[in-house]
Amino acid sequence: MFKKIWIIAKRDFRSYFTSPIAYIVIGGFLGIMGYMFFSTLFHFQVESARYAQFTGKNIGLTEGVIRPLYGNMNVILLFLVPFITMRLFAEEKKMHTIELLITSPLTLTQIVLGKFTSSLMLILVMLGATLVYPITLIAAGEVDLGPVFSSYLGIILMTSSYLAVGILFSAMTENQIVAGALTFATLLFFWIINWAGQFAGPVFSDLLDQLSLVSHYNNFSQGLINSNDIIFFFSFIGFWLFLTHRILDSYRWR
Repeated sequence: MFKKIWIIAKRDFRSYFTSPIAYIVIGGFLGIMGYMFFSTLFHFQVESARYAQFTGKNIGLTEGVIRPLYGNMNVILLFLVPFITMRLFAEEKKMHTIELLITSPLTLTQIVLGKFTSSLMLILVMLGATLVYPITLIAAGEVDLGPVFSSYLGIILMTSSYLAVGILFSAMTENQIVAGALTFATLLFFWIINWAGQFAGPVFSDLLDQLSLVSHYNNFSQGLINSNDIIFFFSFIGFWLFLTHRILDSYRWR
């Protein structure tokens, strides 16, 4: 099973680099993150000097740079992931290769997981390039590695959730623009869903907070790995991949 998933994943991963998509997404991501890193670092130097002048204490690199930097990374990925996922199934439908794919000696589960793995591999390549930021900070000063590790883990889980949503909408339409737009709108909804909690009662407020992607990432940014957050992300990913499986299954019987 895993060998067949890997075959699909490897094929799709290579296809990213046969078109400008991978280069544009990776280049844009690293360009924006590079700007944010140096901007956050400059802001940290100014604020830490001011803070030390009034309190006699210093702001740590973890609190002043790591947390805001990786929080912003999630926002950037929110915009970029739809460009990664919008073509996964939509292009297959447009090129009329989807029929060959779903009638091949592969199960729908293997196809869905293969597509998901290929997009996750691209994300891991992008995140791997950002390791230069914590390495630079470690060389420049004292950094708590716990929040760095947990932040990366949280980003991978959160971005995997983005990918699962994007794959569903790519499977629903052959129009890549529509798939990308629906993905972004849905992800934005799950980003801001807990904003309505201040107007709802305590029960609905807790429910909305539990459905918020950001709320479940916050513990990771603070160096805390909570089993409740991990279960939420895996359940969220599994739910959207299951819906993708059902969409493809219905398409096979049309």
